This record gives sequence, C-alpha cells and structure tokens, in this order.
Amino acid sequence: MTRRLCLVDLFAGCGGLTRGFLDVNLDPDVPVEYHVIAAVEADRTAAATYAANFGRDHVYPIKIEDWHSDEIPSADVVIGGPPCQGFSNLGRRDPNDPRNVLWREYARTLERIRPGYFVIENVAAFFRSPQWDLLQAEVENGKLGEYRLQPYVLNAAEFGVPQVRKRAVVIGRHRDMPPVPDPVGELAGRPDLWVTVSEALADLPAFVPPDAIELPGDRFEFDGTEIPGAFKTSQLHLTRTMTDISRRRIAAVPRGGNRFDIPSNLLPNCWRNHKTGSMDVMGRLHADRPSVTIRTEFHKPEKGRYLHPTENRPITHAEAALLQTFPLDFQWCGSKVSIARQIGNAVPVRLARALGSAIGRMYA
Repeated sequence: MTRRLCLVDLFAGCGGLTRGFLDVNLDPDVPVEYHVIAAVEADRTAAATYAANFGRDHVYPIKIEDWHSDEIPSADVVIGGPPCQGFSNLGRRDPNDPRNVLWREYARTLERIRPGYFVIENVAAFFRSPQWDLLQAEVENGKLGEYRLQPYVLNAAEFGVPQVRKRAVVIGRHRDMPPVPDPVGELAGRPDLWVTVSEALADLPAFVPPDAIELPGDRFEFDGTEIPGAFKTSQLHLTRTMTDISRRRIAAVPRGGNRFDIPSNLLPNCWRNHKTGSMDVMGRLHADRPSVTIRTEFHKPEKGRYLHPTENRPITHAEAALLQTFPLDFQWCGSKVSIARQIGNAVPVRLARALGSAIGRMYA
C-alpha cells in the first residue's frame, strides 16, 4: 500500500528539492507518495517559479519569521534550510548576526511541525559555520532535543548529476524514527561513469543565434503582481549581449582552456598583471566531464569555467538548468538575472530525488 507523506519546503527557492522529492512518486520501488502542503520563500520571483510548477495555493511568499503559527501545518518531512552566504565571520559568534535569526526561526518552525525527518542542504563550508554550531546546540539543549542529526558532504556527480557539486546535507530524524542509511550515490567510486556535459546537453542545439538574447514577453500573475514568465527551460536557450573584445577573448580560448590562453593584447590590465589565480576563469567546460559547480553567475564567463565546450559563448540558462537536472518543461519566472540566481542556488533535482527516496523507504 502506498503511504501518503505530507511535505513542507522552507526557504524553497525555485523548488529543486521539491521537484526531486515529487519525482520519487514515480518510483514503484518506493511505496510512498509525497504531497506538498506548504512552501515558504521570501524571494518573490523564486516563489512565483515554485507556484508555476507546483501550484500557488500552498506557497507563502514571505519571510519565515512572518509565517504565523496558526498557518504552520503538521507534516511528515520538512526540506530546505536557511541560507548561509559568506562565512566571513567564522571566528566570531555574534548573537546579533541576522543569519542566526533565520536559524532560530527555522528551529521554531521545526518544533511546531514536528516532522519525522527534515533535510538541510547547504554549501560544504556550512559545517564550519556558526549556524551549524547553532543547529547542533538546538538539538543538544534547545528546541530540537527530540531529533538526531546525520551530517554528510555529498558530491552530486555521484548521484547522476552532470556536475561536480559538493554540498553539506543534514538529515534530521525524530528519535522515534529509524536512522536513514548513509546516502551513497549509484556512481560513487565510478568517476568513469559520471554524466558528462555533452550527455547532459544533448537535447539542446549547440548553436544559439546571436540575436536570441531577450526572454519572451509572457507574464505570470502572482501575489498581486505580474512577473516575467512562466518560461519553460527550453525557452531559456538564450545568449547575452557581448562586446567585440569579449567575443575575441572567448574565441581565443581553446577546448578545455581558460584565461591563460588569451593573448596578452586582449587581456584587461587586471589579468595581464595577475599571472596566478583560478584556472577556471574564462574557462571552457570539458565536454567529456561533468560540469564545475553551477553558481548564480554562470552567465558571466569571468566568474568561472562557464564557456560552452565548443561554441564561443557562455552557457545559456537552459544549459545551466539541465546541468542542475531540471527538466526541459520546468517553468521559470523572473528576469534573466533572477532566473540565473534561482538555478545556481537550487538543489540538483537528481540529488534531491535520491534523498527523497532514502527517506521514503523509512516509511515503507
């Protein structure tokens, strides 16, 4: 018999975690059916993207601290964790740090929902942050004393994601629930089988017309305002406006190359005088390997190894979404910059599905 599990997504973003958990419903070997009953996301465009894909009735486009206790439902599983950008103050324990407020609110919300399990995904440096210390303190002596934590650093490539993306994942379980087996990807220890960039992008044409720059004119009504969208992933196969010097620099980068391959006369002074540094800046993705980590500014080649393997352009939003394992029919709302931020901040769908499957089996 299939068991219905109620799901709440906090700090939901565009819904990468939700998409992965709902995909578990398609697996006949995991006899559970996840149903989203609430999603909280303060960024209006990300919340609109979430609503476009999963329905708007249960989306709260508000800050978690504004989510009133009478609106917070009970649920079996809670997914999503507060952002921890920066980590610039690792040596300090500032009780007034606004990020700590988010984590206290997160603990308060978990206490109210009392799920059997919760999942947090964050950057790997999370385990060296004050916020990790705060979460552990809440488990040892605070609001989350009924929970036990299972912390991991997982590489998304080992779970079939065409991207080397190492992330902190914390599975919290209520003390009455069984431990989740350590999540091990089906491709762990087999880098020769990792999904490559060329395999991931096979459904998109490599060539993008140079005038394919602007988003379509569609509008999506959400929370009383109109937002650009909703656009399918396949509609985001767009390039960007580039200067002549940018085009010449990109054309000078060979397959697998980077900024160190660009002739000196094409380099800006800051690069010409800086002979060391990242090998990924202005780098081309390797077609026969997984991508580097997709971040929020993947559309800017000066930010990393984000040039197309063979074309003289950065990867498109559609390509970045595929490297994050979003399907071609996933829908997006917002400006190009906003959508890029949503894509880069998302949990890869395929990794999320693996986590949802592992937890779902605990209810079987």
